[in-house]
Amino acid sequence: MIDMHISVLLNESITGLNLKEDGIYVDCTLGYAGHSSEILKRIRRGCLFAIDQDSDAIRYSEKKLATIGNNFEIINTNFVNIRDELEKRNVFEVDGILFDLGVSSPQLDDKDRGFSYHQDAPLDMRMNQKQALSAKVVVNTYEEKALADIFFKYGEEKYARSIAKNIVKYREKKEIETTLELVEIIKSSIPEKAKRDKHPARKVFQAIRIEVNDELNVLTEAIMESLSLLKVGGRLVVITFHSLEDRIVKNIFREATEIDPKVKGLPDIPLEYLPKYRLINSKVIVPSDEELEANNRSRSSKLRIIERIG
Repeated sequence: MIDMHISVLLNESITGLNLKEDGIYVDCTLGYAGHSSEILKRIRRGCLFAIDQDSDAIRYSEKKLATIGNNFEIINTNFVNIRDELEKRNVFEVDGILFDLGVSSPQLDDKDRGFSYHQDAPLDMRMNQKQALSAKVVVNTYEEKALADIFFKYGEEKYARSIAKNIVKYREKKEIETTLELVEIIKSSIPEKAKRDKHPARKVFQAIRIEVNDELNVLTEAIMESLSLLKVGGRLVVITFHSLEDRIVKNIFREATEIDPKVKGLPDIPLEYLPKYRLINSKVIVPSDEELEANNRSRSSKLRIIERIG
């Protein structure tokens, strides 16, 4: 199952990093080492730091990377801690940073992790299996309004209120314990026509996963920290998988590459007001037709690249 994992936009992201053989790079989303393996192959005199919270992924990836080289270190933490962890290792600037924000195929396919709405499993969805907050806690303890807000904000779910109401009604009788139990509640809460195009539980499961792992707040902070860690000429490469993530990355990148509005339009702009970053791709990069055919899970992915210039 793990060996069948396919890294999304692999060639495009590796090219986007503009790797140097002696550079220092950070893969903030190690997963099952798809991107990290390709980075490590190309930096024989450099160093790779790879970050992940998932202990299963770390165990597998450590063995995989060791077959390529020993110039890497895996850091078991949330990528929001990137600066602190690098500074502990006396690293204060790097040549490139990669984020692949998708849930890896092994996580999705391992039904015990509770990410999938296709298989019955305990409600979980934790990236960090040691943390207390899980999907089960969210679904069974959050108030109706909080659930509706999460489903609407993080899942852009049209029927958020109806679903939240039925969850609360159901759990009055018994605790909601499994993924398919939740799926059935969701199905009973939306009109038949809404079930035809895509899986009716898709948006709610996304919303709960984001809540459990605090994904959007963590992403915002981590992207800002990553920009400040880049050397001049260093690049940040980010692969997103839904509009909420992509909007965050797009807005941060836009602000970082724009001239300060206070001086925009002046004939001679002082250096301190000029942007310190430039976009490598003004138009977002998406999977090729060949990649979409080979890996359907890449269909919503988008790649953005930014470079430090000052």
